[in-house]
Amino acid sequence: MSAAHLLRHSRKLRSLHNALDCERSGLVRYFSAASGSFPTKGNGAEKRIGGARFPQRKQPGKELETSKVSQGLNGSYTCRRSPNNFIPNTITGLNGSLSCGQVASARSFSSSADLPPHQEIGMPSLSPTMTEGNIARWLKKEGDKVSPGEVLCEVETDKATVEMECMEEGYLAKIMHGDGAKEIKVGEIIAVTVEEEGDIEKFKDYKPSTSAAPVAPSEPKAQSERTEPKVEEKEPSKAPEPKAPRTEEPSRSGDRIFSSPLARKLAEDNNVPLSSVKGTGPDGRILKADIEDYLAKGGRKEALAAPGLSYTDVPNTQIRKVTANRLLSSKQTIPHYYLTVDTRVDNLIKLRGELNPLQESSGGKKISINDLVIKAAALALRKVPQCNSSWMNDFIRQYHNVNINVAVQTEHGLFVPVIRDADKKGLGMIAEEVKQLAQRARDNSLKPEDYEGGTFTISNLGGPFGIKQFCAIINPPQSAILAIGSAERRVIPGSTNGQYEFGSFMSATMSCDHRVIDGAIGAEFLKAFKGYIENPTSIYTGN
Repeated sequence: MSAAHLLRHSRKLRSLHNALDCERSGLVRYFSAASGSFPTKGNGAEKRIGGARFPQRKQPGKELETSKVSQGLNGSYTCRRSPNNFIPNTITGLNGSLSCGQVASARSFSSSADLPPHQEIGMPSLSPTMTEGNIARWLKKEGDKVSPGEVLCEVETDKATVEMECMEEGYLAKIMHGDGAKEIKVGEIIAVTVEEEGDIEKFKDYKPSTSAAPVAPSEPKAQSERTEPKVEEKEPSKAPEPKAPRTEEPSRSGDRIFSSPLARKLAEDNNVPLSSVKGTGPDGRILKADIEDYLAKGGRKEALAAPGLSYTDVPNTQIRKVTANRLLSSKQTIPHYYLTVDTRVDNLIKLRGELNPLQESSGGKKISINDLVIKAAALALRKVPQCNSSWMNDFIRQYHNVNINVAVQTEHGLFVPVIRDADKKGLGMIAEEVKQLAQRARDNSLKPEDYEGGTFTISNLGGPFGIKQFCAIINPPQSAILAIGSAERRVIPGSTNGQYEFGSFMSATMSCDHRVIDGAIGAEFLKAFKGYIENPTSIYTGN
């Protein structure tokens, strides 16, 4: 047999040896298509870190190797792996399919005798924009038995507070982050479960391996580190800053603090001491991104505090952070313009007074002026569908559903629950849904389906607060928002000469995205809206 044949056979034998180790190192549960994973080693156990799905890497002309592992959780398992890639492609033989959205969790098998089989549960990704979350409270405590479908804890996401359910039966052995834990990255371990009650005590002092931390951002950091020296070469050509000696490489415990020129300049401009910033570059080098993160987390507050000024710093909730970012982006990227119309609401008030006794007698909720405004706006959008659209860069998307978001202010922040197909629903149903959703918003218990999918927003500061008129900020990706002011009594000319009468008028201001809604189209919508408000009987006919 030739030397080449021997080498080929030896490679196959090594591949078979790796495949037989699949029981300990490659038995990973793959979840739904929305979440992927890859294994890493730490503390002698395999852990799966949630993240983007890794595509199967298959070299041309090479088939995937398949090995049989006879010992596992239940019977036999088949582990298919790429010859040049450690990442398992598929795992079969588990009891049915397991789906848990984007919850990062793993079945870990210890290669030593000190840790029994256990499952690490990571912070789940519960919305498309979520990067970190907070633990509102745990409904289970350490040592409790858990079953599939039972709620483990409440997670505060960037939009609402969501219940996190258990996916497998076992015992909650360790809680890594307790009630009120803040800013936990998606994928970071928050709890550990075991199959046997007797194994709980072994995890009393358990700490997850540092390798279990999310590693996806490492590549962008490495890229920024590679590009950083290019900036350093250009920086010395600039005129020296007079304040540079004050912040340039101060010592920490007798050692120099290494930082990039851009980081030093940014720190100096914002009065940030480099000694208080943790560097993420090579050997702890402080990068520009580290200074920006420090400022974003409130590091600027010490520099901005005036001497002798008494103040209290109120931590921002996730919903407030997201709202702030979205509104800032809206004002910076959307060309707003505003149209205002005054509508007489005497007939609307009269109709409401006639409908509410009927609602009470039938056990329904009272109809508010805001409920009538929602219905009128929905019908006006059906008449002028151009305002029920979104800017998509290459095209304008015009929606066939009229889903109205209603702004609700709570102590937790601003929420915008949605009334779906408002143009097709009766006033009683709209009134019922608005009150239910508003209560859920105040209780901070809205689910994603309660606020996603809106096509138009209404914000009313008139009835609750008496604001006469205001201009609201568009809620992306929508193209318009209607701001409703309070009704006020005015003296107007009567039907005969020299006669005067009183009338109640309400101000409505629409903020429009000029990329989508031209001025004439916005005026046409307000004309239709005014018609429904001043002739409310047309709300029933839809004409």
